[in-house]
Amino acid sequence: MRLKRFLVGLAFSLPALSSLAVEKPSFEQYVQNLKAEAIDKGYSPEFVDTAFSQVKYLKRAVKADKNQPEFKETLDTYLPKRVPEWKVTRARQAYKDNLPLLKEISEKYGVQPRFIVSLWALETNFGRIQGKMPIIDAVTTLAYDGRRETFFKKQLFASLEILKQGHIKQDKFVGSWAGAMGQCQFIPTSFLAYAADGDGDGKKDIWNNRADVFASIANYLKREGWDDNKTWGRQVLLPEGFDHDLLMPKRSKGRSGWLKNFKKTEKSLAQWNDLGVRRMDGTELPKVDLTAALLTPDDAKGRVYLAYDNYKSLMHWNRSYYFVTSVGYLADRIGYPKVQ
Repeated sequence: MRLKRFLVGLAFSLPALSSLAVEKPSFEQYVQNLKAEAIDKGYSPEFVDTAFSQVKYLKRAVKADKNQPEFKETLDTYLPKRVPEWKVTRARQAYKDNLPLLKEISEKYGVQPRFIVSLWALETNFGRIQGKMPIIDAVTTLAYDGRRETFFKKQLFASLEILKQGHIKQDKFVGSWAGAMGQCQFIPTSFLAYAADGDGDGKKDIWNNRADVFASIANYLKREGWDDNKTWGRQVLLPEGFDHDLLMPKRSKGRSGWLKNFKKTEKSLAQWNDLGVRRMDGTELPKVDLTAALLTPDDAKGRVYLAYDNYKSLMHWNRSYYFVTSVGYLADRIGYPKVQ
């Protein structure tokens, strides 16, 4: 009988316990908690009050986060949309127009100008599309939403640090719904890690200052292992009967797993050449001392690429085969034929 009473009592208490467990503070309460945490981290109350003075819950940010499009695409459909001919033409002109600055940045950081322009073009259409959402509002909203609270709280406190350092005024501190900012679309933590002062004025203005934009892109790639003596990779042809087990596995557990797969499957160009891998015109691979992994962004019947070490740097920027392929493809179109 005692056990029965206990079970009945537990049954009645579970809904109450459940409601307590899922009870969520209001957005306003959540902001107050964030402000207190920011002050505990050493930010002054005055600074914190100013930073959060206009903060609003952005329903569209949550909607965008939860409803990102999912659809089947192949490189054959993706590349023409991502890198149309007009963008190639504009990129080659942008390369020419900015060449003195690009050369200066390139010499300092060791990154070829064509890759700087390619990332600039693909991230924000040469700085034209940067996003207009207030960064503090966006990352606070997404932290409150809770799906990726830890990640977006990190972005929030990084955002406060960017404001504190004075790189941008708060009314100009805008970006995408996910907190990607400026002409190179760095999230706040990436800004703190990679943004660079390209013109020596003491600020890292990736929103308006082209020297800072180019330097930040180059600094990111260099910090992630870029070698300007190499390119990114190349599309190749496979012989009939090629052993597809030699292809790098597509699936991996995070970046570390991807890098392990790369290392496990890479071979020298001489070895790939002996296995019958050829350039797209059917000729032998270059006789240079390089290693590369063989991968296909789609499936074994799709396009095949030899990925060099610089491919890893681009995959750190955005771990998407399609994105990296588009960056490399556009960079190649910028560089060849040589811009006059």
